[in-house]
Amino acid sequence: MSLFDLNGRVAIITGGNGGIGLGMAMGLASSGASIAIVGRNSEKNKTASKKLAATGVNVIAIEKDVTNDSAGTEVATEVQNKFGRIDILINNAGSNIRKRPEDLSLDEFRWVQDTNLTSAFVFSQAMYPHFKKAGGGKIINIGSMYSLFGGPVSTAYSVSKGGIVQMTKSMAAAWGTDNIQVNAVLPGWIDTELTRTAREQIDGLYEKQLARIPDGRWGTPEDHAGIAVFLSSNASNYITGTAIPVDGGFSISG
Repeated sequence: MSLFDLNGRVAIITGGNGGIGLGMAMGLASSGASIAIVGRNSEKNKTASKKLAATGVNVIAIEKDVTNDSAGTEVATEVQNKFGRIDILINNAGSNIRKRPEDLSLDEFRWVQDTNLTSAFVFSQAMYPHFKKAGGGKIINIGSMYSLFGGPVSTAYSVSKGGIVQMTKSMAAAWGTDNIQVNAVLPGWIDTELTRTAREQIDGLYEKQLARIPDGRWGTPEDHAGIAVFLSSNASNYITGTAIPVDGGFSISG
């Protein structure tokens, strides 16, 4: 068996109906994994499911708000009933409210944490008994460059993405003896719906960040397919608790 072969594996991807989540889903599908995408938007779910199904893999879309406390357990039950197993969890669902800290309401701050960080905890906790029973599993948490850096209008987002990295380390330490590897991916400046909105709100954002990227371009969702396959496969069985930038060199550029 190839180290990167995912035939027979089943992956759950929150926010898998677009952007980086869909890019990762396509990568896993190309290596043979069955895919369950979780998202709130039914139309986006249908479009993403069609694209994934065209690769020949089994795919289901689950319409679910990941901020609901019961979402993780409900999704785990549905996927287990459909596929008979769960092997991979990618906690990708996320959003942002761009405001300076003095203008950010407590409800707004909490909503970003619930969407980006708490949902990742809830889904990881819900998958744990399935992974433990199966003898192992893979969790990939999606952080950000804001796991490393701060920004004047990114307080809530930065807190959530910094928390993702620390949660990754703690879960890796707790679940290593259960053969569960937990890692984080830190995307750089990627051309997605979320960052296109940011470019509309912040003058010169594209040019400013592009000037710092050694690879000379913003990334794409497809640039995350390879890291998703690697961290989901047997090739990464002795790698856990890491936070890996996928940023074209942004984080090492002065």
